[in-house]
Amino acid sequence: MGKYFGTDGFRGEANKGLTVEHAFKVGRFLGWYYGKDHQAQIVIGKDTRRSSYMFEYSLVAGLTASGADVYLLHVTTTPSVSYVVRTEGFDCGIMISASHNPFYDNGIKVINGDGEKLEDSVIDEIEKYLDGEMPEIPLAVGEKIGRTTDFSAGRNRYIGYLISIATRSFKHKKVGLDCSNGSASAIARNVFNALGAETYVINDEPNGVNINTGCGSTHIEGLQKFVKENGLDVGFAYDGDADRCLAVDENGNVVDGDAIMYICGKYMKENGTLVNNTIVTTVMSNFGLYKALEKAGIDYVQTKVGDKYVYENMSANGHCLGGEQSGHIIFSKHATTGDGILTSLKVMEVMLEKKQTLSKLASDLKVYPQVLKNVRVLDKAAAQDDEKVQEKVKKVAEALGETGRILLRQSGTEPVVRVMVEAPEHDICEKYVDQVIEVMRAQGHMQEK
Repeated sequence: MGKYFGTDGFRGEANKGLTVEHAFKVGRFLGWYYGKDHQAQIVIGKDTRRSSYMFEYSLVAGLTASGADVYLLHVTTTPSVSYVVRTEGFDCGIMISASHNPFYDNGIKVINGDGEKLEDSVIDEIEKYLDGEMPEIPLAVGEKIGRTTDFSAGRNRYIGYLISIATRSFKHKKVGLDCSNGSASAIARNVFNALGAETYVINDEPNGVNINTGCGSTHIEGLQKFVKENGLDVGFAYDGDADRCLAVDENGNVVDGDAIMYICGKYMKENGTLVNNTIVTTVMSNFGLYKALEKAGIDYVQTKVGDKYVYENMSANGHCLGGEQSGHIIFSKHATTGDGILTSLKVMEVMLEKKQTLSKLASDLKVYPQVLKNVRVLDKAAAQDDEKVQEKVKKVAEALGETGRILLRQSGTEPVVRVMVEAPEHDICEKYVDQVIEVMRAQGHMQEK
């Protein structure tokens, strides 16, 4: 990760960590970089937070000033930008969103011409330009100045693409959608209505400041209650830019990303479509998922946290299903990034083809109790790599054996080491996490209050 760009773009509080000047300069660089030998064609989407309009205008100014033509999708989802880029021949795409963060944050996600997260080598060059470490980029003049075009038709084509993926009608199925007052508000209802579902939608009235506020995939309790009160067959909750999806079964129980991968992976194996018989997960997936996959005869691999790393592994090895516990699920046959609405369609496919409820499909997955504590430290690397800390981690791992696991992971954005233990009982998790933290404290790594 760089100084500005993390695993999911350049993110920060609007006009504090991420300013209009940053957005203008990112636009200036991208317009120049992709327009070295032709007039660059770049598409932009945004979520519903108030500052997204401000950043859209700043990016457009920078891009057109560098000679790029800009096409505006307006309010749309991150995966729709990825789809449009790779199917319409754009040089790159930009999504303005801070995903599941509060409304006062925002972000700039850049997608390359293949619809994938931008290469690190190009991000490094953007950061150099932001820090004034490269010559100033020339301004376009005369007829070389770029133009801006409404391209809402691209979003409509994406909606049509999603509808085409469904294998059956959703008629007589009562489906709840929590749109998080975000990007899904402009798309999800249309897709489910077109497929014949009885669609019940909540949190689809964005006002610029209510995105992710007590709703969506990060606050799924509202959807749980809604599904039960209305006797729905299933519910789906998206995050702000709709690249995540979590589900709720007919009893109001949460079906997270791990469970979705298990349900879809098992179904795909039965149909002979699970390429390489492998699911790509991150190190944060639950121990119970791995036990269930082993029982089902499905292989798995682990990557660092971040759907970027999941997709890199899938692309390099030809795997077709991967994702995160948080709900970023990638079906590489259909998309190059996590797609919340697509994920909900794939879950519906399994329910309809198997003629089973979501609770039944998830019943063989036993989620292990998990305790995760964030430890604020003076130096992340020093705390994690400390010899005595590692010795304690090794002892805990030996004690857990085949019944659980321990994981230490440095935060990408804070001076924090995350200590996680999964085991058959919550008290065991708590005990071992606290033991590791005590060693960190004894070794002088803690930021004491």
